[in-house]
Amino acid sequence: MLIYKIFHAHEWDELRTNGQTNGAPIDMADGYIHFSTAAQVGETAAKHFANAKGLVLTAVETDNLGNDLRWEVSRGGADFPHLYRALTLTDTVWTRDMPLKDGVHILPEGVV
Repeated sequence: MLIYKIFHAHEWDELRTNGQTNGAPIDMADGYIHFSTAAQVGETAAKHFANAKGLVLTAVETDNLGNDLRWEVSRGGADFPHLYRALTLTDTVWTRDMPLKDGVHILPEGVV
């Protein structure tokens, strides 16, 4: 199963440069990296990244994360994937830009 992490472009560049990241400031403050499922990522973008430009969506395969990935209740009582270790560049499956059109982030084809 693929899960998704939204990065600001500079955060994605840091991951590519360093080969790993502990996430955005909110991730570091919470002690884990926040992810969303395909069904959750649109709402995550709208709620936490409203009108932000230069976003990048990264897909990660859950099978490759082992026991460091935990599903925990979060927004609206839904289970969200949280990674309790650094995310490495090799964890990523693909990355796509998330353009902003009329105030809404456009998700890549195939992500609902």
